[in-house]
Amino acid sequence: MALTGTYVPSTAEWVRNQVAEFEASDGTKANTLRDTGYPIVVITSVGSRSGNLRKNPVMRVERDGSYLAVASKGGAPEDPEWAHNFRAHPEVDLQDGAEKHTYRVRELDGAEYDDWWDHAVATWSTYADYKKKTDRKIPLFLLER
Repeated sequence: MALTGTYVPSTAEWVRNQVAEFEASDGTKANTLRDTGYPIVVITSVGSRSGNLRKNPVMRVERDGSYLAVASKGGAPEDPEWAHNFRAHPEVDLQDGAEKHTYRVRELDGAEYDDWWDHAVATWSTYADYKKKTDRKIPLFLLER
């Protein structure tokens, strides 16, 4: 893992607990989003303002070794905090099960956005519902090694 610094756990208890259990078990436990059965990965990013390390469980959307982070926040009117982190510091660490690697991040648009959006919805259909709940364009971030 390339990122170094001070890890500051999330203020959301469920996020703190899930990340801790996921990491302690090398991804064999707490590896679905709030017990939905949908697999997650844990992404470590650098805080856009604080510079501290932040860790978030994010739905596992993968294709050909690249991962997609969908900044849906359940269809909320604003982006999740980690989206700001990705824009400010486009290098993250991602843990998928026991595997940990560093990835470069880039925000998608155009035809590439559309292609990955379709893949995200095919992976987890609830993203289509989230899109209906918000007026904002849900940001998509591609993570590549």
